[in-house]
Amino acid sequence: MCHTEVKALKEASKHAALACSVCHEKTKEHLANPGPDTRPVTKLDPAVCGSCHKNQYSSFFDVHYPEGGARKEKGTPVGRSPMQDKLLAPYGFTFEHNEPRGHAYMVIDQFAVDRFQGGRYQFKGGWKNYAKNGKTWDVLEDKGESYKLTESAMAGNPTCIQCKTSDLVLKWKYLGEKGGKWDRTSKVTEVVKDVHNPVGCIECHDPHGAKPRVIRDALIAAIDKDPAKNIFAKNGKTDLKVVSFRDGFRKIGVMEQTDSRLMCAQCHVEYNCGPGSQWSNGAKVGFNDIRTNHFPLQNALQLLQHYKDLDFFDFKHAVTGARLIKLQHPEAETYAGSVHDKAGVQCHQCHMPKLKGKDGKMFSTHGVVKPINMVKESCVTCHPGDSVAKKKYEIQTIQNYVKGKMRKAEYWLGQLIDTYKLAQVTGVAPSVLDQARAKHEEAHVLWEYWTAENSDGFHNPDLARESLTKSIAASKAGVKILNDAMLAAKQENKK
Repeated sequence: MCHTEVKALKEASKHAALACSVCHEKTKEHLANPGPDTRPVTKLDPAVCGSCHKNQYSSFFDVHYPEGGARKEKGTPVGRSPMQDKLLAPYGFTFEHNEPRGHAYMVIDQFAVDRFQGGRYQFKGGWKNYAKNGKTWDVLEDKGESYKLTESAMAGNPTCIQCKTSDLVLKWKYLGEKGGKWDRTSKVTEVVKDVHNPVGCIECHDPHGAKPRVIRDALIAAIDKDPAKNIFAKNGKTDLKVVSFRDGFRKIGVMEQTDSRLMCAQCHVEYNCGPGSQWSNGAKVGFNDIRTNHFPLQNALQLLQHYKDLDFFDFKHAVTGARLIKLQHPEAETYAGSVHDKAGVQCHQCHMPKLKGKDGKMFSTHGVVKPINMVKESCVTCHPGDSVAKKKYEIQTIQNYVKGKMRKAEYWLGQLIDTYKLAQVTGVAPSVLDQARAKHEEAHVLWEYWTAENSDGFHNPDLARESLTKSIAASKAGVKILNDAMLAAKQENKK
């Protein structure tokens, strides 16, 4: 009678017969005396959905025990970015920047990493419990405000956290503006105590009508701004209807047909969630600024110009002073326009393949696997003429090639930084240093995008090659500018 937007979603849906009390506590009291003082409590524990969708729920918490274990640091000789500490100095990610684990760990690993609040949050029972998942505070313990590990950072912010959990969906106003229990400026150590679960079922499935949906505010804002130009549009349209709740307090995007490219893009994108500075004048950008909850939806070739237009950068490099962007995990932008994307393949077909449950029924695994570890289920279903060995060989071949280009891009960025330092010491003119610094800014985005993107180029090998070779070329150009200036100065001194 009151919640018309809920009624519209629920009617004639798969969940039409479900009573509101299944997902909301204290409904009787609210119906007897409607009002804010008797507002029902929404059950956000994904176990509520799991009571019916048992296979999907249990598979979400499956531990895959990946080869090499957890906490695989990117900045090691065998990691994705061996020169990370040099190329990202002095940014907080240099303290610890790991390969991701499964979704069940996304909150736990965020809180436990050395760059988050000085390592204040640790696994109960120590190393033997690293495979444990579940409720955040059943797994982790708070060592207290005075606890700080050496060689750790104090990073962490509410915008990042609310992207990794569904627990804050009713306490976070659209885009993190003030008005909810938590907002972009909230104290991070207070927000974490309200986080008990990772991203849950309600992130991608509307509980009222069972339709596919998105709830991530910055994604909705980016698509709503210009639907015809976003990377998910087909024929200038996106199957996304925006529904507003409580006069715009929060919004969701509901779809008629599943589009897991959009659903996964709630997290698997480049985004900005932290403070920084303005490109134009160096002025600080704080959490009160809407730019600290922003999705560009642009790929590696477009991002530098996008952030210049946005007038934002994350940090300055410790040696060159270049204005650098810290890239996140841009899988959605990478995949857009790829061979698989053009063929109509969606994320879930590769990362959530069909399996047979213990009850004998087929279901989509919600463990979100790496296809290379389940080639038969993820790849051969679409390529029945190929063997598992052949498809795995093809994946590894692409990744080998892209990793090679990543290493070369890193090498030349390192050369640019070293040459800049030498040129600075030898008195090269500031105007020349400015030219080299601009090349550093260009080369960095084109390289670091691929250390953040988690497919090692497989999602779009053509884009990876173009971007990384342009990074190499930009670094080489910067080195040449500096070497030419130093040579000219040396020849002038001989006269």
